[in-house]
Parts: sequence; C-alpha cells; structure tokens
Amino acid sequence: MSALRIALQLLLGAVLIYTGITHLSTSRLEFQAQVPSWLPFSADFVVLASGVVEICLGVALASLQHRRFVGFATALFFIAIFPGNISQYVNGIDAFGLDTDQARLIRLFFQPLLVIWALWATAAWPLRAKKEQGKLHE
Repeated sequence: MSALRIALQLLLGAVLIYTGITHLSTSRLEFQAQVPSWLPFSADFVVLASGVVEICLGVALASLQHRRFVGFATALFFIAIFPGNISQYVNGIDAFGLDTDQARLIRLFFQPLLVIWALWATAAWPLRAKKEQGKLHE
C-alpha cells in the first residue's frame, strides 16, 4: 500500500464520518431537501439511513481492513446517492451554498471523482493490475 493511497483512504473515511454525523444533526434539513420525491421512503428516513451508512463506511475506511471490499461499497454508495444531487439540480433546490443552477450543475461532475477516489485509494481500482500480480486477496 502506498502512503498516498492510505492517506487518501483515511481522509475519505474522515470526510464520510463527518458528513454522516451532519446527516444526523446540523445539516439534516438541508439533506432532506435533496431527497428525490419519487423515493418510497420519507426524506427524513433516507437522510438518517444514509448518515448511518456514511459513518459505517467512514469507520471501515479508517480501519484499513478489507480495503477493496470497502472501496467498492463506498463507490456504490456514491453512485446510489447521485440521484439526490441530480434532484437538487433539476428542481433548483438551494442547499449547502449551491444557490445557482451553475453551481448545482458543477457539483454533479464531482460525484464521479468521489467514486474514483474511493476505488483508487483502496486499491480496488485498477483491479486488473492487482489480479495480474496475484494480490487480489489483499
């Protein structure tokens, strides 16, 4: 494991723990505003559940255990919450200082970067190189 990957994994873990805590406390209403209306659950449930998931993923990332599995799970989580970002843009919802269509649109381009960050920092990507080295079990 390179020091840079470990540092980025730990940083991502810290960010997720912090963000998860804000889901449960100070930013709960702002997160609720981003929940797409087509979801079959209340916005509050979605925010609370995603906050708990974020905290769990953050702790898992910080533990440096099962790195690839945690990396894939984190990437999938970032993909799963992307509809909330799209909903914020499409519906023109002001939250987290994103109060223009341009700011909300720019934010959409950062979600793929989070997916790549999760996969790269945990050595889950590129997986092919690790397979060739016979280190898939890492």
